[in-house]
Amino acid sequence: MLLSNLESVPGHTITQQLDVVYGSTVRSKHVGRDFMAGLKNIVGGELKGYTELLEESRQEAMSRMIDKARGLGANAIVGIRFSTSNIAQGASELFVYGTAVRVENSQTSLPDPFPTQG
Repeated sequence: MLLSNLESVPGHTITQQLDVVYGSTVRSKHVGRDFMAGLKNIVGGELKGYTELLEESRQEAMSRMIDKARGLGANAIVGIRFSTSNIAQGASELFVYGTAVRVENSQTSLPDPFPTQG
């Protein structure tokens, strides 16, 4: 599956636009991570537990979106965007969406803009 945050896939031509696809996950904070984050707020620095939680959330949401696109017969998703929102105290949703499309590889070769001079 080709993924692009652009409205196209470089080097490919969109032959069919299928539908908007999305994936989401709702995660809550882990008590241990939350405690450690509270301590880290005092001294400063990266909250690695939350960084890992967000990375896991992004991967899960992307996987769900890709599964929906495959179900439509897509081989690419364009215009990918992420969004987050608070659902409840200590729980957040990570939402990803894009447009499922079918693309073909463009076989046109462009002339060399800097030809060697002999």
